[in-house]
Formats: sequence, C-alpha cells, structure tokens
Amino acid sequence: MPATGLRVEVGWRSGSGVPDADVSALLLVAGKVRSDGDFVFYNQPAHASGAVRHEGKRTDGGRVTDTLWADLARVEGAVERIVLAASADGGTFGQVPDLYIEVTDAASGQVVARFDSPGATVETAFVLGEFYRRQGGWKFRAVGQGYSSGLEGLATDFGISVDEPQRTAPPTAPAAAPTPPPPAQPVRLSKVTLTKAAPSVSLAKQGGTSGTMRVNLNWQTRKQSTGWGRWGGGGDIDLDLCALYELTDGRKGVVQALGNAFGSLHRPPYIHLDGDDRTGAVAAGENLTINLDHRQDFRRVLVFVTIYEGARSFADLHATVTLQPQHGAPIEFSLDECTVDSPVCALALITNTGGDLLVQREARYLVPERGSSPQRTIDRAYGWGMNWTPGRK
Repeated sequence: MPATGLRVEVGWRSGSGVPDADVSALLLVAGKVRSDGDFVFYNQPAHASGAVRHEGKRTDGGRVTDTLWADLARVEGAVERIVLAASADGGTFGQVPDLYIEVTDAASGQVVARFDSPGATVETAFVLGEFYRRQGGWKFRAVGQGYSSGLEGLATDFGISVDEPQRTAPPTAPAAAPTPPPPAQPVRLSKVTLTKAAPSVSLAKQGGTSGTMRVNLNWQTRKQSTGWGRWGGGGDIDLDLCALYELTDGRKGVVQALGNAFGSLHRPPYIHLDGDDRTGAVAAGENLTINLDHRQDFRRVLVFVTIYEGARSFADLHATVTLQPQHGAPIEFSLDECTVDSPVCALALITNTGGDLLVQREARYLVPERGSSPQRTIDRAYGWGMNWTPGRK
C-alpha cells in the first residue's frame, strides 16, 4: 500500500429486492479492538486518531458504493490490522450482486487493489479484506469471510460491546449514598435509512423524545475525467447548513452562518449551528443541534443547505445527511444526483404531529428565479412568509 491517503470503496449493483449494505472498519491489536472506539461505521464515523473515517454512500448509474477513507501513516503504532467489512441491511449477501472492494490512491485516483467477492448465500456480514503491517509497511489482503449473524456478530467477534442498555429507571439511592458513575454505553448498531419509497419516520418510535439531536451534512466532490465539472477548478466549496423554524407561539426565523445567525440551544429557537465548515472536509462537515427537550415548542423545522461559494450548482456533489438523536436510532439518507443548476437543496422537514416530531426526507433541489436568493427561494417553496435582506459572513 502507498503511504498516502486511501479510499476504500465497497460497491454492488442495485436493483429490485437488493438489500442495502454498510461498510465498516475495525482497528485491531492482537486480533481484538482495544475499545469500542476502534470500530468505525455509520454510527461512529471517525476514529479518534483521524486515521480512518466513514465517508458515506453514493448511487450512480445503477451501482451503489459505500466508502471509507484511510491514512495509514496516521495509524497508531500498536494497531496491527485494519479489518474492512460490510453488513447487509434487510437481506443477505446472496441478494447483493457484483459485490467488490476496491482500494484507490486518493491523490492520484489510481486503483491499487481490488477484490470481487466470489458469491454468497445466507451471509449477512462479510470481512472483504484487511490492511496489515509487514516489514515496516502496510499490505492489503483479500479475505472473503462471511457471517450469518450480521454486523452484531461480526463486531462482537472482534471484541465490540453491542448489547442495548435496559431502559428501566434505576432504583432510588439512599440520600447519603454517592451517585455511581453512569455505565459505559455500548455501540448502537440500529439505524433508519430514509428513501423515496419510505421517506418519513417518527422520532418517538425511534426513542428520540428527549436530549439533543445532531443534524450532520457530509459531502465530497466527484472528480470527472474532463476536470471538476461545475466545482470551480477543484478548489474548496463552502456549503452552509441552515434551518428555517416556526415555533408554536408563531415566531419564525432562520439559523445559518450568514449574518451570524447561529441560534441558541437553550433559548428560542432551541436550534444551534455548531460552526461554519468552509473546507469541505468530509470528516467534520456541517452540524446543527436541535433541543428535543423543547419539541413541544416546534411547529416545523426545515433543514436545508446552500452553496455560499466555490460552485454554481450541486451537480457532481455526493452528500449524506444524518440525524442523530441522543436517545434513539440515527436517521440517514443520501441526496439524489443533481441534474439542474441548483444552489439550494431542501434536506429534511421536521413537523410536530400531536407532540411527536415526524422527520420527512425532502432531498429537493430548487432553482432560484433571476435575482432571488437561495433563502428566499426555499422560503417561497415551503410557504414560510419571511422578509429577506442581503447578508454576509
């Protein structure tokens, strides 16, 4: 393996009846993880060392890919192997055609290793390959070992704790007794994927009724053989994650970096923009936090994204949206390919329905009229009825 950044792509052919699949990585010492933090997957997308991160899915031309990024030069010295695995969601790998793993030099785009899975039957998880140390360097080995026990079986085999904690209230301790430290939380493997066929989910049914909910947008550009398409010569693109809100008392507004309207988590609007990522780094992306302890104060929230600079359109962009409740399963979806000159995309609409919050996948690209801003365009599309003036960062 070259001593540069590597992109690890697991791909398969999509179609009717084909289950979804998810890529993961386990950093091992003597065949086991040191802690649950050595497991990188959709619910834990980056290793603390920065050496491995999950970049998300992309659908293109009848194929689906799920991608990891690895910088082997940053892997801690104690780590001997990095296992590269995939798990099937809603079926078995016998239903997943043309499964493969491919390792690419991220700098040059050159494929340095590829393994096409020879076929599967009842397996619901696969170790497709691994990086391992040999004589001071790193090598890649194809494996092809299957599990019929899914991601949970694979993870526990390498030392990950995945048992769900019991949701019963602990007994009241005597007044004089010290408060015990909270137990370590095991890794949560459950998730919800929103699609065109199943575009909405109830937060209450997923356990997301209190605490906070983190909304994350990760993106990457897809380099074309003829250049960088509409992405301004390959420079950084500045995307802004934003939220229109309407509270039950009638107040309306926007949370966004433009105009430094970062919001507040513990005061209205109970939505806070964590920061403004101007680098396009997939590991961080843009993040909003919503206070679910005040869910009764929300009438509706529209999460959307705009292009501030670096591009004219979302064409050639691959983006993944993840909503992570503090006490519930994560909700994720990918954006469809953009085929219009759109600088603004509605991501998710969250509405209060009888005290429960319903999350609706929008993934809707909008084209502004001449002279209209992206914010005004999305306001009109969803009937928010606000007045807009020019702003700047």
